[in-house]
Parts: sequence; C-alpha cells; structure tokens
Amino acid sequence: MFADRAKIIIKSGNGGNGHVSFRREKYVPDGGPDGGDGGKGGDVIIEVDEGLNTLLNFRHKRKFAAQNGEEGGKKRCHGKNGENIVLKVPQGTVIKDAQSGKVILDMSGDHKREIILKGGRGGKGNMNFATPTMQAPKYAQPGQPGQELEVLLELKVIADVGLVGFPNVGKSTLLSRVSNAQPKIANYHFTTLQPNLGVVDIEGCNGFVIADIPGLIEGASEGAGLGHQFLRHIERTRVMIHLVDAASTEGRDPIDDIYKINTELEKYQADLTKRPQVIAANKIDAIYVEEGQEDPVERIKREFEPKGIKVFPISAATGKGIKELLYYVQSELDKLPKEPTVFEQEFFPEDVLMRTNLPYTVEYDQKEKVYMVEGPKVDRMLGYTNLDSEKGFAFFQRFLKETGILDDLEAAGVQEGDTVSVSGILFEYHK
Repeated sequence: MFADRAKIIIKSGNGGNGHVSFRREKYVPDGGPDGGDGGKGGDVIIEVDEGLNTLLNFRHKRKFAAQNGEEGGKKRCHGKNGENIVLKVPQGTVIKDAQSGKVILDMSGDHKREIILKGGRGGKGNMNFATPTMQAPKYAQPGQPGQELEVLLELKVIADVGLVGFPNVGKSTLLSRVSNAQPKIANYHFTTLQPNLGVVDIEGCNGFVIADIPGLIEGASEGAGLGHQFLRHIERTRVMIHLVDAASTEGRDPIDDIYKINTELEKYQADLTKRPQVIAANKIDAIYVEEGQEDPVERIKREFEPKGIKVFPISAATGKGIKELLYYVQSELDKLPKEPTVFEQEFFPEDVLMRTNLPYTVEYDQKEKVYMVEGPKVDRMLGYTNLDSEKGFAFFQRFLKETGILDDLEAAGVQEGDTVSVSGILFEYHK
C-alpha cells in the first residue's frame, strides 16, 4: 500500500547534568571543584533520501528519539554528547505540527537536511561556579530537557505537470506512452493507488516531470474515497492536464466530468483552478459520429476554448495527437517560474515552550536596580534559542510577549531604559 501520510512523535535528547566533585589527590588536600559539564542532547534531523518514494518506514513505528547527553565527570571531564537521530524521507515531504496543522519544514528545493528539534543544553559542572567567596560550590546545573513534538508527515510529489481525470479515462496509458514510467494498466476503476511520476523528453525542449494523480471522484475534496491522499499531490504542479473520455465509453459526459474535477480542486484549494490547464480529449479512436450528430471533441472545444482552455483530441492507445499536446504543455511551462512550490514555515518548534505550564517569576531587585525574570520556563527557552541570530532573537521577543512576561514586567513597574535580567542575561528594556 502506498504510504504518503504518517503521524509520529519525535523527541530530541536531554542535556546531561553537570557534575559535582572536588579535586582529591594525595598531595592536594584542599583541591577545588572539578565537576565537568554535561553533554548536549542529540538533535532530531530530517534528511531527504532520493531513493525513497513513500513514508512506509513510519507506518509501524511512532516514536523516534535522539540520545540523551551524558552527565559530566570528575577531573573536569565533559559528558559525551548524545547522538543525533536522522529520519530519512522522500523529497517533497512536508512536516507539520500535528496539533495546529502548520508547516514546520518542507523537504524540497534546497532543503535536503534540516534540524527540526535541537537537543537540550548540557548543564554546567560545579567547577564553573567557584568564586572568591564561594570556593567549594556543592551544586551543578541540571541538563536541559529535550523537546518533544507530535508531527504530521505528508508527501506531496514534486512534478511540473499534474495529470487529472476520473477513473479509467486512460491516465496510466498516456503516462506510459509519453514517459519512462511503467504504471499498472487495466480496465477497471482505481487501478492506480499511488501517484506515478514520469519524465517526458521531447525533441528540442527541456522536458518535464509529469505525475499521474489517481482517479478523482465527486466529494474527493471532503475526503470521499481516497480524496485527500490524492489531492495533496496536485499542490506543487504548475500545469494541469485534464484527461477526459471523449468517446463516453462508460456513459459519462466529458464536459460534466471537467466541471466536477474543477469543483473538487477549487474546494480543496481555491488557487488550483487558476493554474494553467489543458484538456486532453482521449479515446478519439473509439469515437463514431453518425450522420447528423455533433463530434464530441468539437462540443468540448466550443465549451472550453472560449474560456482560454485549449483542447487537444488524442488517443493514448494509438499515440495520435500526443506530440501536439506535449509541445503545448512545454510552451506553457516555459512561461512559468521553474522553481517548484515550496511551502513556507508557519510553525516553529520552539513554540511548544509557549504551551508548557512551567513556572517563572518576575521580581524587582531593589539593591541591584534590576528586574529579574527567572524560572524553568525561561531557562528552557534560552537553552534552545540562539540570541545572536536575528531569527532566534525574534523568537525570544515573541516568547516574552506571548507568555505574558512583558505584561508582568510592566505590572512590576518597568520603564524605558531599565535593566532586565532574563536568567542572568542582561537587557535594556524598550517598548
């Protein structure tokens, strides 16, 4: 069974705890603290594997965790860092937050290997806390916990052209004739249960990738049949070929079929119907027009060509008319940007911190004239955030606002230019 959707839980490794120990040697009776730092927890990494075309590896295992960092040791020994876990996915896999449905990563384009969850920072050993007045600190910093997130993996194939149509109109036959793909072909509904990709090479042109999207039915946009599993594969295509049975060999009206398909596309995603479309009126080898009857291909042309949708009569079985169709599709592609659609990041895993109920405090230190923001929630946030980067600092500001810390600071009386200490890091307050 083709697997193009999976829901899994991922967890980065916990940071190792800092160590408490003191130098004890035969001729050094009063040695100082020498407890080492804990190791960093392993990251969760997503990597594109060109050899994969399904998400089957995630069907029977739901939880994936990186290794925890080791605790620091005596004699200033640093704990071993936890090993990363690398999850391999097909190109075109979109990773979403399962709770909100927002995009975290789109593994297409330049995104080949990305860190999705960072491991927790290792805690500092007691050797870091010695001061002239505290020469034998008996405490060390605990390691920061890893991040855990439930994510939804969705495979959205990357193809220039999407081949859509009702079941049994000849999509697999056309794909096998125009490309190097070898789909299963039979005369019954829903033979195709997975998108088939093929590369089309035509003389004098760049060529393009075409995807046979499994047969649509009415109600697909509401999830009828295998609607959602199939429709998501159309989202990246730049041009769509509507294949219809112009001979009505199964008694369906080809014009009605086209309108129904466009309705399903629009319900699923409104802008899909705005993309360039072309109609391939298939099975012309089976058309027999009696005297006084209208040619069904001419009827389709009269309905759609005034709307700017070109109609090509073809026979996937004999190859007639296919070359003209392909050259037209190539000319349409040449007018469009060549980069595939890449979904922008909408959700940042650090946002999980905003949903946790870890405590924090906001107090004013009268002696130092500093507003103090402290607590596990703030410590954890700083462990995953690089304040030196623009992206990291933007998240830090959003964290303070959305968790209510800024409101608490203002309630405590903070003013423009006052000093604020966030877990020991000093900032100047500005509205």
